[in-house]
This record gives sequence, structure tokens and C-alpha cells, in this order.
Amino acid sequence: MNILIVVAIPFYMAYVARSAPLPEESTLVANSSLEIQRSRSLIQKILRSIPDAHKSCINQETLKLNSSENAYLGHMASSIGIPSAPVLKALSEDFTLETSLKNISEGLQLHRALLSSVSPHLEHKVKVTELQADIRDLVIQINKILNKVKGEAVVQLTPTPVTLHLPAEYEVQVAAHLTLVQLQSFGQDVVRLLRSLDQSSEEETEG
Repeated sequence: MNILIVVAIPFYMAYVARSAPLPEESTLVANSSLEIQRSRSLIQKILRSIPDAHKSCINQETLKLNSSENAYLGHMASSIGIPSAPVLKALSEDFTLETSLKNISEGLQLHRALLSSVSPHLEHKVKVTELQADIRDLVIQINKILNKVKGEAVVQLTPTPVTLHLPAEYEVQVAAHLTLVQLQSFGQDVVRLLRSLDQSSEEETEG
């Protein structure tokens, strides 16, 4: 077995174990199983769409979606004005289900706002526009779950505008690139968290 897989399995199992909702949250998760499944389907669709969106609007050869060089573009993210995504962690007493859902919703809204800000400057924006629509649909599903957890309506379908500093075409390209790179990383965290919730929902139903 590949040594990386051997090392990764215990860490993943620990993540899932720590991600189990608290007892009082388990019923809420079970009651939201349909929304959780829809959310998982949508985030997977978003992650599958990111490479095509990147390919369609990024023409700079040096800007690759899955490149180690992306780590060196942090200073440009700051100068352009791209905020970091909210942190997603395994569920615990300090990082509750409600906090996780709020952070997912806020992170999705942030990336939707970033794409809205940069897309008018892109020559080819169809794939980016489609991505924005999928993010909007996912926010709706996440907020439905949050409604049940909070016991009150959560209304935030219009993302807060983000003003980016885009003086030239290169900055536009970097802004679109870094937004998609960050969305991909954030989306992968969302997948892990939703997977743990879905498993908890299945266990609650079987119980």
C-alpha cells in the first residue's frame, strides 16, 4: 500500500471522529439529510466545474490551478484585495454545527462575490457565470440546514460586494486564478465536513 495512503488514513479517521455532531445536534442533522445530500452533490459539481472555468478564462501560462507556485502569490492576493476564506474545522464543543454552517455559507458568499467582481473584466465568462449560479444554489441548501439548527430564518442570498484592485489585465488574471484556487481548497474542506454530517445522519437513521 502506498505509504502516503497508510499515513493519511489515521488522520482522516480522526477527522471524521472529531467531526461527529454533539448529541443535541444529531437529530437536527438527521432531519436535514435531504439538504445535506443536495449540498454534497452541489459542492462536488462545483469542484468538477472549477478546472473548466479556470481553463476558459485564464490565458497566462504561468497560472496553473494545481501548482505549488500558487503559494508564492499571497502578496498579490493582498495587493488585489482578495480576503481569505473562513476556516472550516472538525466539529467540537468549540466549533459547533452552527458555526460550521455559518462559515460555509459565508465562504461561499465570499467566493461568489469575488467572481462577481472579477467576471466583468474577463473576456470569456460563461463558465464563471455558471459557477456563480451553482454557488448560489449551494448557499440556499446550506442556509436551509442553518435555518433548522438556529430555529429561525437565515436570509443572505445577495453577497456583499468585494472591491478588487485590478489596474491591468495581469491583475485580472491573477484575481480570477487565485479566487478559483481558493474556492477549490475551500470546497474540498466543505466536502469533508458535509461527508461527516451525512455519515452522522445515516447513523442516526439506522439507530
